[in-house]
Amino acid sequence: MDVSALAWWCGLVLGAIPLLLQALWYLNDAFFLASLRLRPTANNGMQGRTKLPPGHMGLPFLGETLTFLWYFKILRRPDGFIEAKKQRYGEGVRMYRTHLFGSPTILTCSPASNKFVLNSAEDFRIHWPEPELVGFSSLVNVEGKQHARLKSFVVKAINQPQALRQIAHTVQPRVISALRSWAEKGTINAVLETKKVTFENICKLFVSMDPSPVTDAIDQWFEGLVKGLRAYPINFPGSAVHHALKCRRKLTAVFREELEKRKGRKNGIHENSDLMDGLMQIKDEEGKQLTDDEVVDNIVTLVVGGYQSTALASMWALYHISKSPEVLHKLREENRIISKEKKGVFITLDHISQMKYTAKVVEETIRLANIAPTLFRVANRDVEYGGYRIPKDWQVVVWIRSLHTDPMNFDNPLSFNPDRWNQPAKPGTFQVFGWGHRICAGNMLARIQLTIILHHLALGYKWELLDPDAKMTYLPHQRPVDGAAMAFSAL
Repeated sequence: MDVSALAWWCGLVLGAIPLLLQALWYLNDAFFLASLRLRPTANNGMQGRTKLPPGHMGLPFLGETLTFLWYFKILRRPDGFIEAKKQRYGEGVRMYRTHLFGSPTILTCSPASNKFVLNSAEDFRIHWPEPELVGFSSLVNVEGKQHARLKSFVVKAINQPQALRQIAHTVQPRVISALRSWAEKGTINAVLETKKVTFENICKLFVSMDPSPVTDAIDQWFEGLVKGLRAYPINFPGSAVHHALKCRRKLTAVFREELEKRKGRKNGIHENSDLMDGLMQIKDEEGKQLTDDEVVDNIVTLVVGGYQSTALASMWALYHISKSPEVLHKLREENRIISKEKKGVFITLDHISQMKYTAKVVEETIRLANIAPTLFRVANRDVEYGGYRIPKDWQVVVWIRSLHTDPMNFDNPLSFNPDRWNQPAKPGTFQVFGWGHRICAGNMLARIQLTIILHHLALGYKWELLDPDAKMTYLPHQRPVDGAAMAFSAL
């Protein structure tokens, strides 16, 4: 074949590929629309009266997952994915159709549509995380009375004033010790260090485990589990989900062993009881206690939820404050006043309630941190909202991050400005802990731990980012690529 013929064929192929992809793009969308019109529904012909939200289903099988990854991994503009849809399809009720992570999907990204989905327990069930990873009987997966009973216990155990008073006392020794060790090191990786101290405190609070080779192993297994929770849901050797399942089996084994030890105790709840002890004592209306599987599933879930959010929020507090000397100055002033009132080195819940500016720093930190940027549900039946149809069995992604980075909700939303909390957020625009009956049961625990670390940081330490302009990674969670490396020293 001569050069001219080869060039002709290459030109034909290269020209045909974009046309083929474009044809598949439109045909795939048309296929989904047609199949939904033909599908019978129990909702009195809803398919004829309502239409799908604006959007596009993308390529066959892949959908718009590659576009999602393009914005998050290549462009490093996570808000661009939703903004592109708003610009192309209009604001409307801020609900769009797409195909993500292997499933046809409806995206919601307004206060009202998010609240509608999160408040409608009968219409939408939990879709993430994978039940096998956190446990089929864990708090995040059960429904109805079982969920209400478990959540009530967790709220009483870690989220009410009496419990928080004891928690504030328990976590401070490790926080103080950790900060001293950071100063001795001189330079730290804030992602790793905040994770370490938070994990140690959660292990102590929830399962009464002190740092040891066992907890070091547990830490590594939880890290593997968390990576699998946010990974593409495929299970084969070498995949994140496959490794996460291995980690989960190891965690199950070690917590079952701990459970068996506790069964040998003659006394039940006592003054030093922890979360696992409490789970072992829960009874339903018929007096039945939780099974071993239920106790283990819930301990795994609660440990993940307890340390992951607080650790990341603590790192972001260090990061943002290092770039905001005025904020640090105000923090020091307030906490020095509090320090004069306290007896010893610990602060109490009463002191924390007086720390108004510190509370604003906490709220601003968790707003920008966006620890849970999305929540996943599945429609139990065809549902109508705002004149649009959410089809049965479609995935619904509640895009919480977009609320916190939208200039319609927060002025200059990407700036770190605790003073914005001089006024409450517009109704429904602050959903960092979710919404409705599944709002995070430990939201006050996270706030208390962050307040405590800010208090001791402000009083005794200074820190500076080694690379203030470090790039960000956004999957599975937003963080600087260098782990927020910083110089750290005592005042």
